[in-house]
Amino acid sequence: MHIAILTFDGYNELDSLIALGVLNRIRTDGWRVTIATPSPKVTSMNGVVIEQMSTLEEACAADAVIVGSGIATREVVENPAIMRVLRGLDPSRQLIAAQCSGALVLAKLGLLDGVPACTDLTTRPWVVAAGVEVLNQPFYAKDNVATAGGCLASPYLAAWIITRLQGRDAAESALHYVAPVGEKELYVEHARRNITPYLPLASQTLA
Repeated sequence: MHIAILTFDGYNELDSLIALGVLNRIRTDGWRVTIATPSPKVTSMNGVVIEQMSTLEEACAADAVIVGSGIATREVVENPAIMRVLRGLDPSRQLIAAQCSGALVLAKLGLLDGVPACTDLTTRPWVVAAGVEVLNQPFYAKDNVATAGGCLASPYLAAWIITRLQGRDAAESALHYVAPVGEKELYVEHARRNITPYLPLASQTLA
């Protein structure tokens, strides 16, 4: 099971790396989480350099994909070479999620046609201009497409993916591990309230 987190130059560390950490709480054989980049190395908005773990082409074949956020997302969607590859993303065969400005990428790919989205406040006008309704909430999903708004909503995307691929107990365990001490049950319950309405009936409730 491969989960790829698309990460571009100017990426937001909170968006890509928190999701990476939560998703890697799963220790099942064959479970692989990678940072997928368009180049061998990418540099964050704060100067953190990370190396490529998988390519964009590999991400398009992954079981689940998170489109990360960053300060250069508008440049990403204007890059024909990158967008040509990302047109291989297909919600009919993979889970596709977007964090903050990643929603703009999904909008430009036509993956949010008729589907409202969550994003950060800075990106909101660009997503609206792309013809997508933006919701004032941290998480929304329809079928195999999910979006989250706000850096600290990234665990919701991770938990949604874990729930869909490994079940509610695995998602609860991952969130419980990263939650603040003394607030763990409250944190998991809060995540459950945000995610559960958008889960298929077979996998509903994290707790």
